[in-house]
Amino acid sequence: MKIVLEGRVIWKGHVEGEALTTRQPISFYGGVDPGTGKIIEKGHELEGVSISDKILVFPYGKGSTVGSYILLRLKKHGLAPRAIINQRCEPIIAVGAIIAEIPCVDLIDVSRISTGDIVRIHGSRVEVWRRIPGL
Repeated sequence: MKIVLEGRVIWKGHVEGEALTTRQPISFYGGVDPGTGKIIEKGHELEGVSISDKILVFPYGKGSTVGSYILLRLKKHGLAPRAIINQRCEPIIAVGAIIAEIPCVDLIDVSRISTGDIVRIHGSRVEVWRRIPGL
């Protein structure tokens, strides 16, 4: 089943990949290991999971402004997410996506995207192909 969502472009891009979703905010400074691309925040529902090469879907960012530069570092080392989708993209994530040139869209109902779904981003348009359990 295909779902089409329309959002606001933070950094334009055309990309497709597998979604990795969380209902918790993400702090890139202290919450993501820039050397591995894994979530390291204690107690986070994605703790230990790599965000590398995924369409990373989360409600909003949190934490220090250094988080923008962590996104850039992840990109330079080939460990960044393929794209970011937010409910509300705050300045830390926006600046990080822009300087790292990571496609980013917000004003999206992130509850409509699940881990494992295939997501295609074309500018402000987000197409989601739901994963079918058991296949």
